[in-house]
Amino acid sequence: MKIKSNIATSENGFIFNPATGDSFSGNAMAATLLLAMKSGKTEAEIKKNILALYDVNTNQLERDWEDWMIQLKEANLLETEG
Repeated sequence: MKIKSNIATSENGFIFNPATGDSFSGNAMAATLLLAMKSGKTEAEIKKNILALYDVNTNQLERDWEDWMIQLKEANLLETEG
């Protein structure tokens, strides 16, 4: 999954979708994840970095990642596939 290229993010977790005018407030982790996704890092690269930097196990990361993807999809922040 890829973040839409027009989505604006800030270092403090503010997220803005100029196509819809919707804005969201995320935490520092959300901002970090969005910036990594926008920079073109793969899901595997992002997860590897999280596991290296934070005290989280792989199972918890997978559950949290799935929740994150659902939130992004529901907020219309992901590119549609196909």
